Amino acid sequence: MIYDEIKSFYLSYTGKKCVIGYSCRGREIYAFHIGDNFGKQFIAIYAVHGREWITAKLALKHIRKGLKSGGGWVIPLVNPDGAARAQSGDPLWKANARGVDINCNFDADWGCGRTNTRVRGSENCIGDSPFSEPETAAVRNFTLKIKPYVTLSFHTKGGEIYYEYGGRGDRRGADILAKSTGYKVCKIYGSCGGYKDWCIQKLRIPAYTLECGSDRLAHPIKKLYKLKKCYNVLSFFILNYGK
Repeated sequence: MIYDEIKSFYLSYTGKKCVIGYSCRGREIYAFHIGDNFGKQFIAIYAVHGREWITAKLALKHIRKGLKSGGGWVIPLVNPDGAARAQSGDPLWKANARGVDINCNFDADWGCGRTNTRVRGSENCIGDSPFSEPETAAVRNFTLKIKPYVTLSFHTKGGEIYYEYGGRGDRRGADILAKSTGYKVCKIYGSCGGYKDWCIQKLRIPAYTLECGSDRLAHPIKKLYKLKKCYNVLSFFILNYGK
C-alpha cells in the first residue's frame, strides 16, 4: 500500500520532516523538506485524489532527487484514506473516507463548480463547508504557516498544466513547466474549490496544477515510469522559476 511506503520512507528520512495533520481515519499526512532552509519556500502536494496514488511515488522520486537551488516542502500523500480505498478494491475512487472530493473543498468559489454536488461518493462532493475535511484543513494550516511563494499540485492525467484562476495567474511559471515536461499549458473552466484555486484567489500567490501522464492512459495509473516526463520537473521548475 502506498501509505505504508510513504510512512516507511518518513521514518527513515534524515532530513527535516513533520506530520501536518491526520486523515478522517487517523492516518498521518507527512511532509518532507528538501533543499535550502533559508529564503522563500515552495509547497508541492501529491495524491489529492485516491485513484491518483501513483503521484505519491513521483513525490518520493522528487525528494530523492533533491534540488540544485531553493527549498521547500513536499507532501506526497494528501489523501491517504482515498488511496487506501483505491488500492483495496475500488480503483476509481477519488474522494476521502467521507466521500468528499478534497479538490472541491478549498475556499475558492466553493460549491460553484460545474460538476459539484453535495451527494457523497467517489468524486465531486464539496463537503459541508470549505475546509470541512481534515485533509484540506491540514493543508490549509500548513500553507498558512509556511507562506510559500508558489505551490504545485500533481495530479493524473492528461499531459496538461493549469496556472490560471478567476482571471489571475502567472503564465511564466507554466511555460517553465511546459518546457520541462512537454505538456500543454491550458486554462480550465467550470472548476473551482481546488488547492491551486485557493492559493491564487485567497493567498494571491502563483499556483500550478500538473496533470501528469498521457490522456491515453487509463485510471488508475500503476506504473511510475508512465509519468517519466515529470521525473525532473520539480527541480527544473525551482531552479528556473526564481530567475
